[in-house]
This record gives sequence, C-alpha cells and structure tokens, in this order.
Amino acid sequence: MKSKEVKIYSGNRFTAQRIEEKLNEVGINPIIKDATESARLAGFAANINGELDIHVREDEKDKAMIIVRAIAAQQKD
Repeated sequence: MKSKEVKIYSGNRFTAQRIEEKLNEVGINPIIKDATESARLAGFAANINGELDIHVREDEKDKAMIIVRAIAAQQKD
C-alpha cells in the first residue's frame, strides 16, 4: 500500500533546507519539490523565486509540523 504525501511547507530555499535537516534528524524522509528547477530542466521558462515545497508521508505530518512551527517561530524572533 502506498502512503499518501502531504505538503507541510512551501517557501524560501533557506528555510526549507533547515526544515529538511531537522526532519532527517528525527527520522522523517521529506520529499523536496522544486518547480523552478523542474521547469528549467524541462526547457521551460519559470518564475525564479527559489521556493520549495516539502512533502512528507501523511502518517508523519503531525510530527513534521511541530518542526515546521518551531523553525517558523525562531525566524520571527
């Protein structure tokens, strides 16, 4: 049975990398989607805003969102 993916973050590359590192530390393997890079590789022009989407398995969403919220709170300080 295949697990469903859910998006937990969409935003700048710097924050996405921090989230990815923390998720990996707790054993969650995130899926990083970069529409800009995908479009570039396919030969299409794209809006180059550097935003990434992070997806995780649906059953890991709650644990992952704790990390996303913690990093977002740190950035507000």
